[in-house]
Amino acid sequence: MKFLMVGAGLSGAVIGRAMAEAGHDVTVIDSRDHVAGNCHTARDQETGVLVHVYGPHIFHTDDEEVWGYVNRFTPFKPYENRVKSTTRGQVFSLPVNLHTINQFFGMTMRPDEARAFLKSQADTSIRSPETFEEQALCLVGRDLYEAFFKGYAEKQWGCAPSALPASVLKRLPVRFTYDDNYFFHRFQGMPEDGYTPMVAAILDHPNITVSLSTPYDPAMRRAHDHVVWSGPLDGYFGYDLGRLGYRTLDFERFTTTGDWQGCAVMNYGDRDVPFTRITEHKYFAPWEQHEKTVLYREYSRACGPDDIPYYPIRLVEEKAMLADYVDLAKRESGVSFVGRLGTYRYLDMDVTIREALETARAFHGAMAAGTPLPVFLQDPL
Repeated sequence: MKFLMVGAGLSGAVIGRAMAEAGHDVTVIDSRDHVAGNCHTARDQETGVLVHVYGPHIFHTDDEEVWGYVNRFTPFKPYENRVKSTTRGQVFSLPVNLHTINQFFGMTMRPDEARAFLKSQADTSIRSPETFEEQALCLVGRDLYEAFFKGYAEKQWGCAPSALPASVLKRLPVRFTYDDNYFFHRFQGMPEDGYTPMVAAILDHPNITVSLSTPYDPAMRRAHDHVVWSGPLDGYFGYDLGRLGYRTLDFERFTTTGDWQGCAVMNYGDRDVPFTRITEHKYFAPWEQHEKTVLYREYSRACGPDDIPYYPIRLVEEKAMLADYVDLAKRESGVSFVGRLGTYRYLDMDVTIREALETARAFHGAMAAGTPLPVFLQDPL
C-alpha cells in the first residue's frame, strides 16, 4: 500500500516507520520546514544552547517498550525535571511536596503530620470534584490552591478555574516527602542531541520519502491508498463546523551571560505577572557547557487561525463541536486520525508513541483480515 502521513511529528514518524519496515511505500509531508512537530529542537545561533523551539519537552514514561523504542534511534541522557514557582515573593518547589508545605506554612511537619494538616485544610464538603477549583480545594485547601494553582490556571487557560474540568489538575501530584522530581515514572531523560535528530532517524528508511514545507492538498489522496492525518481534526474538514478551541503560546526570548535563574523552569503563580513561566534552556542539557544562556518568557492566549495550537481546551462548547467532527470522520474512508491534534486530546510524548505503535499494529491486523483500516484508534470523545 501507499501511505501518506500528514505531519512529520511523532505520530506520523512512528506509524510511517512501521509501515515502511513492513514493505509499504510511505510519503511524509509537513507544512513546516522541519520534522518533529512541536518537540522540534535546534541550536540557538547566539548562545549555542540546544533550544526546545516550541517549549520544553521532557521525556518520561513507565512504558518499557516505548523507552526502548526511542533509545533505538538516539541515546538518551538521564534528566529529572525540577520545577520551581515564584509566588507571593518567595520561591517554592513543585509539585507540592513536604518542603513546599513546610516552607509555605512556616512549619516543620513530618510526613504524617503534613498529611493530617492538609486534610484539615481541604474542603471535605466536596465529595466528587467536577472542576479544577473543586479538585484543588479538596486536594490541598484554599491557601495552597490560591498561591500555586489559581492564578497560573487563569493565565494558562484564559478562564476561571471553576470552568475547567477536574481532570486538568489530576495530573499534578502532592507528595509528603522531600522528593521534588516533577515526574514519578521509571524512565526519564532527554535525547542527547535533541528530539529533531531522533525523529529524523525514525524517518530514515528507504521506503520513506519526506517532503517539508509542503501543505496538504486533498488532491494528494489520489496518489495514495491511505492517509494518516495528524493535523487538526477540524482542519481536515476545512473548519466547516467551526474551529475547535486551543490555547497557544507566545515566547519572549532574552539572553545573558552566565546563569540567570538557576533552574530549567520557573513558574509564576501570581495573577498580576502576565507570563506563566520562564524556561532556561541550557538546563535541559546539563551535560553541555555554555558561557551564555537563552531564556523564554511564555505567555498563553487563545489560539487564532494563524497560530500554532498547543493545548486543546475541551470545555462544553468544544466537546459538542468535537462530537460533530467525530461523526464526520467516522463516515470517511481511506483516512485515519491520530495524535494530539488529530484526536483533539492532550497527549504526553510517550502516550503519543504508544498509540502510534498500536495504530500501526491495527493497520497490520486490518490488512491481514482484509478489513478497512481504523479511522480512530482511540475515540476522541
